[in-house]
Amino acid sequence: FEFDAEYTYIGDSDAERGFRKVRDFDENYFFARALYTPRIAVGILRLGGGYERYEFGLPDSSLVHTLPLIPGEPRGFLVGRPQVPRTLQSVSAVIGLDTRFSDSILFRIEAQPGFYGTGDLGGDTFNVPVVLGGTYIYNPNLQFIFGVSIDYERKYPVFPGGGIRWRFAPQWVLNAALPTPRVEYEVNKNVMLYAGADIKGSTFRVSHDFGVARGDRRLNHAILTYSEIRTGAGVEWKITPDLKLSVEGGYLPYRQFDYYRADVRYTQSHAAPYGSVAFHAAF
Repeated sequence: FEFDAEYTYIGDSDAERGFRKVRDFDENYFFARALYTPRIAVGILRLGGGYERYEFGLPDSSLVHTLPLIPGEPRGFLVGRPQVPRTLQSVSAVIGLDTRFSDSILFRIEAQPGFYGTGDLGGDTFNVPVVLGGTYIYNPNLQFIFGVSIDYERKYPVFPGGGIRWRFAPQWVLNAALPTPRVEYEVNKNVMLYAGADIKGSTFRVSHDFGVARGDRRLNHAILTYSEIRTGAGVEWKITPDLKLSVEGGYLPYRQFDYYRADVRYTQSHAAPYGSVAFHAAF
């Protein structure tokens, strides 16, 4: 049995598209997943479910910039509701298998069928992302990792990943594998310090009238690809052999809301600070 939970708060930032701007919104992120991992003849099953939620503290209106009458003075006017959803969320099952082709080659296949949408999760938000991955154990100190993410709703349905995990000194590990590349330092058997990045995101479908309410009918029932990159440092504490607690902080240098089929995208204009707490249990 495995259980993971994470809460992250991201401070105020802006997102803009040309002259149109969504100003001063923060983010609350929550993730929880529970897995049952029984052994079978060909490996270990991964059965369970998860919930993920991005909640944005949006203003009531967007700002459209115009040329200032006085140089150096900002000018603009408010227009309708922001073309960014207040909520992005998913409820999904996890159906997967960990197996091995030899003592050195490990393989994972995992499907995550579920509902990926905004405030309401109807049948039209159903999607089935798939993850394929594997590890080649060259020796106890060096492993090569490969992977691919498949999502037919995404702009690029097949997206490669992978990297290496290299223990280059007794207490140092270079864990350079997506989506969480980082450098780790083991203070002792129970405490680890780390610094690196965390790439998050998914595809979501907005409501049928989302665009009408925001002045652009192209956004009705549109597919939105959301992505963010966090860079920071943290500490992981092994409370018991089965329980881990992580505390992390840093900056969010990149965020994008991309309605790629409608050719509408909002990109973050400046970095925002964040703090995160995560919990992992495996029994």
